[in-house]
Amino acid sequence: MEKKLYPFKFIPVASRRPWGGSALVKELGKSFVECDEDGNEHVIGADELIGESWELADMGMEDSVLSNGWLAGNTISELMETYLERIVGEDVYNYYGRQFPLLIKFLDINDKLSVQVHPDDEIAEERYDSLGKAEIWYVMDAKPGAKMYMGFNREMTAQEFYDRCHDGTVEQVLNVIEPKKGDVIYITPGTVHAADGGLLIAEIQESSDMTFRLYDWGREFVPETARQMHLEEAIDVIDYRPFDPGLYRKGPLWGEEASYEPCRESHCHCGGHCHCDDECHCDDECHCEGECHCEGECHCDEGHHHRHSDEGQVIETLVESPQFNVSKLNLSDPLHIYTEKFESFIVYICIDGAASIQVPSTKENGEACMDNYEFSKGETILVPADMPDFYLVPRDRSTVLLEAVTRPVDDQDPYIDPDTEAYLEGEDYEGLEDGLLDDDGPAAPAGASPLGFFGSSMKS
Repeated sequence: MEKKLYPFKFIPVASRRPWGGSALVKELGKSFVECDEDGNEHVIGADELIGESWELADMGMEDSVLSNGWLAGNTISELMETYLERIVGEDVYNYYGRQFPLLIKFLDINDKLSVQVHPDDEIAEERYDSLGKAEIWYVMDAKPGAKMYMGFNREMTAQEFYDRCHDGTVEQVLNVIEPKKGDVIYITPGTVHAADGGLLIAEIQESSDMTFRLYDWGREFVPETARQMHLEEAIDVIDYRPFDPGLYRKGPLWGEEASYEPCRESHCHCGGHCHCDDECHCDDECHCEGECHCEGECHCDEGHHHRHSDEGQVIETLVESPQFNVSKLNLSDPLHIYTEKFESFIVYICIDGAASIQVPSTKENGEACMDNYEFSKGETILVPADMPDFYLVPRDRSTVLLEAVTRPVDDQDPYIDPDTEAYLEGEDYEGLEDGLLDDDGPAAPAGASPLGFFGSSMKS
C-alpha cells in the first residue's frame, strides 16, 4: 500500500551577508547550525551577521533537509526525485520537471543591501540554463528610517545608469519607498532594487539564485568587503522605465492610503492586436473556468480576474503572476482546505501567531483521528498536492499566514491568432482521421495542427 505524504517542515539554513543582522535569531527564534572544515557542527551565535534564512530551497548547492515525519533526513531534491507530481501537482511537474519551483527565505536587512537586478526566465534559460528570478517581499517589520529602493524615479538610459554606478550617484535616480509592516512589493525581473536599515522580510521567489550586483555602496572598492560585481553583464537585463506603482501594495498601517488590489505588472497581453477602446483590461481575464467560487460580488461576466476576497475578509490576494500566486490569510477561525482546488502544492509561511495543519487520518483500529502539524511565526510548511484535504487551524488570535502556490502559464505567441481556422480554404484534407471534419467544416481544437506536427502546448 502506498504511504501517504504529509505536511513537510525543513531545517533552515543561515546565509551570512555584510548587510545582515541578528533579527532572525532574536526575533524569529531561529537556531542555525553549520559545519566547520573538519565536519564538526556548531551553533551560529546571535551576534553573527545573518542576512538570510533559507527555509525551502531546491538549488543543488543548497538543498533543504526535511525535519519531520517518516521521511525526515531526506532533501527536497530527493523527495522530488521519488514522488514527482505527488508533491507539486501534475501541471506543475509537467512544466518545471524535478526542481521544486519556489525558493522561500527570510531576510534581515540591517545595512545597505547592494543595488541589484534579476533576469527573466527567457534570458536566464538562454544564457545560464536557469530559471529567472521574480520575487515578492512581504514586510514583517520596518524600523523608522528603513528604505526600499525599487526601480527608477524617472526614465533612464543604460549609459546614464552605468556612469552613475561608477561615480557613486546612483541613489539619486532610484525610486525610494519608506515601507511599513504589512507592505508587499512584487519585484519583477529587470527591476533594479536595494534596501537599507531595519527590515525583516519574508521572500517568495522562483527557484533561482540569479542575482547581478550593480553597485555596492562603495563596499566594492574596499578589499575587505569587495564582492564580485556584474554591471556590464546585466546592462541589457535592466528595465529603464520608471517604477510601476502597481507592483507596490501598501499594508493596513497606511490607513486610508492602504491598497487592496493584488500586485501585478501593468502590461498588455494583446500581442499587438488590442481591441480595447479605452482602458485595457487584458490582464483581468477570469480564470474561474466555469464554476465561480467568488465569495463576495462576482464580476466574472465583466471579464475581471477572480479575486479571493476584498478588504477586511479572511483571504487577501497579494500577488498574481505567471510564476506564483501569493495570498495573505488573517486566520481567526479554522479553514477546511481542499488541495485539488489549487492543482498545486501549497506553501504556508507564518508571519504572526501560530497555526496547525490537521489532516484527517485513521488509527490502526479503524478509528478516525487527526494528524497534527504545528508551525509558528518564522516557520514554513509545505503541503504536497497529493494530500486531498486538511484543516488550517489558528493557535493564536493574531495568526497571519502567507499562502503560495504555482499555476504554470504557457505564453501565447503574439504572432499566432488562436481564432484562425486550422485549415486552408479550398485545400483537400481527404485521408485525415475521422472526426476532424464535420458537416460544417473543421472540428479540430482551436490552434492545433490538423497534421499533429505540434503538441498542445510548449514551454516558452
